[in-house]
Amino acid sequence: MTERKPRKDAVRNRAAVFTAADTLFARCESPADVTMADIATAAGVGKGTLFRAFGDRSGLIRALYEARLEPVRAAIEEGPPPLGPATPPLQRVPALLDAVLCFKLDNRHLALALEGNGSDSPYRAEHYEQWHTMLRDMLEQIPGLTDSAFTAHALLAAVRADLVEHLAGHKRVPREEMRGHLASFAAKVLGTHPRGD
Repeated sequence: MTERKPRKDAVRNRAAVFTAADTLFARCESPADVTMADIATAAGVGKGTLFRAFGDRSGLIRALYEARLEPVRAAIEEGPPPLGPATPPLQRVPALLDAVLCFKLDNRHLALALEGNGSDSPYRAEHYEQWHTMLRDMLEQIPGLTDSAFTAHALLAAVRADLVEHLAGHKRVPREEMRGHLASFAAKVLGTHPRGD
């Protein structure tokens, strides 16, 4: 049995919905301000189309987040250095954290919407489990590093969407400064930070 291809109008609608949602989340004061009705109007589709395609607002946010994150995930799983699997873990772990930070800086309100959605804990989100497993597996390859599961949680806490928004949005910490702080923190955790710093 062959897999059915989505209709052209469904593909076009999905792209329009994602573009509209990207724009609305980028411009909003708070992610909670963006409704399904807003997205449908901006995309030029009916609200029923959104609910049929994504189930609800949470489903749409998850789908958009996954689509925007896919290039980062592909680079980590199959790409060249510094993210790809050929890179030694001591260099790959900081590169992964930097990629996640940059993604969240570029998609601040979308990340906030996903991680702060309803009463769900961000730690129970599917994407969090994926990042944690990937990072834990890398950390387990580093000799002398113990408790890779907790270390992965601690490192991922440094790139939580609410922290990124607090630093970038409220404290106005420049992007490169945030990246530098994260790299320094990761180096200390991994034991690669120069002594005396």
